[in-house]
Amino acid sequence: MEDSDQTKQVVRVTIFNQTYTVSTAGDPQQIVELAAEIDELMSSIARRAGNLDTTRTAVLACLHLADRLRAVEQELSSFRTSVSSKTRNFASILDQVFTATSGPESNGS
Repeated sequence: MEDSDQTKQVVRVTIFNQTYTVSTAGDPQQIVELAAEIDELMSSIARRAGNLDTTRTAVLACLHLADRLRAVEQELSSFRTSVSSKTRNFASILDQVFTATSGPESNGS
């Protein structure tokens, strides 16, 4: 067995009136918080959509979360592009500064 298997903790959570036992190597409180968010999302969907069964409610929750994930991935990609561009610009400015400051020194020797 791996060491990570030995450090796993078991957490019991309730989502949409169903109890689940989850094993986690991370912070158990994070699992509890995530489960509470999923429970709230599914309850909200069920209230708005009316008479949906649990499976349909879960599928709609998954679609909602997939949409949120895609939006965050697009934001991250945009951020990475922006950081990369700014890094290249900054490196170019530094090169210009170093070139300008090293020129007179080499001529004065």
